Amino acid sequence: MLYKTDIAVLGGGAAGLCAAVQMKQLNPRFSVTVFEQLDRVGKKLSTTGNGRCNITNNDLSPARFHGKDPKFSQPLLQKYGGKETADFFESIGILFQFDETGRGYPASLQASSVVDALRFSAEENGVRLKTGCRVENLIPQSGGFVLTLPDEKCFARAVLVTTGLYSGGDKVGSDGKMFRFFKQMGYPTEPVTPAIVQLKTPPESVRALKGVKINGRATLLRNGKALRTESGEILFCDYGLSGPPILQLARPVEREKGNYSIELDLLPAYSEQEIRAILQNRVKQLGNRPAGEFFTGLLQKRVGQVLIKSVGVSFDSPSSCLDRAKLDRLCEWIKSWQFTVTGTTGFLHSQVTAGGLSTESFDANTLASKRHQGLFAAGEILDVDGDCGGFNLQWAWSSGLAAAEAVIRYLEGTVC
Repeated sequence: MLYKTDIAVLGGGAAGLCAAVQMKQLNPRFSVTVFEQLDRVGKKLSTTGNGRCNITNNDLSPARFHGKDPKFSQPLLQKYGGKETADFFESIGILFQFDETGRGYPASLQASSVVDALRFSAEENGVRLKTGCRVENLIPQSGGFVLTLPDEKCFARAVLVTTGLYSGGDKVGSDGKMFRFFKQMGYPTEPVTPAIVQLKTPPESVRALKGVKINGRATLLRNGKALRTESGEILFCDYGLSGPPILQLARPVEREKGNYSIELDLLPAYSEQEIRAILQNRVKQLGNRPAGEFFTGLLQKRVGQVLIKSVGVSFDSPSSCLDRAKLDRLCEWIKSWQFTVTGTTGFLHSQVTAGGLSTESFDANTLASKRHQGLFAAGEILDVDGDCGGFNLQWAWSSGLAAAEAVIRYLEGTVC
């Protein structure tokens, strides 16, 4: 039996759900079916922002988005930017709130509420959600496409692909199958690598600090040259480094060859000269205090003790034994503690995939394929990725809303 639908949306994630709702809002007479291989839609979305869903950001400047053609995303981000996205979500019951850094969240601070609102609205508008339904093949035909499903085939007049790539792995439905299928169809692609991901270091360099969090400044260096600096909470792990600044810096590590390292500034509010004076003064005032407690009140305790150990002083020795040379070394470590980067923790732990389908095959205003009429793509599967902080979800919303409008216009017979 051949199942028929006007529009097939492949992938029930952020971009797919958003687009499906928008399509029905724009023209309810067209049938829309979302095909999701997992047992429920929005599984990856429900985990974003540590469960709070960093849904957007006030700063949508071009520097926040990446890809081989960094200008490709701009028309859609301008047409469907922050206001348009907020209006769409308000129409389905979600209000935004912003923190002091410009990051936007649902007022509920619950990612699950965003998924629920999208799902409820899809069902209320007549979108059919087919979960546990993996699309095995996509065959262009006259007037549309035939989708091969596990137990049936489906004919769709238009197809929007929003399946994402590899980030999060199979547990969130990110297996890259449709990406590989596009490659087989001859679509050019850009190399895919993990982005917004933790960095690995030699285990011995971080083992003693596992679980420690500090507020500091991190700089990514390639071959000794600083590429980018980020500030915020940095987490030491048994495999390396994590925390928002680290995730933000990780993108180039597996994309561009080189020797990478992370340089930490533990006290960015102070200059090196000020730190040196502080340490010299502490020796004078706290000389009788055990060296293991020398940094108490200045640095996180375990961090301070690792630094003391690094200059060859036992914790039981009096702090007065920290001579000028040792203080100079401690000052250097506080302001520029370097960790060799050996790689990332991979796609499974990444929040987004950099690379994807080359944007040269898609119209920058409609996301329509230039190779197959009636075929569209949106979201992560395209070679567009953003910084950490709500930018990737904003791309999902902007591209999903834009593609939805273009699909409807295509089916209505107007020019995309």
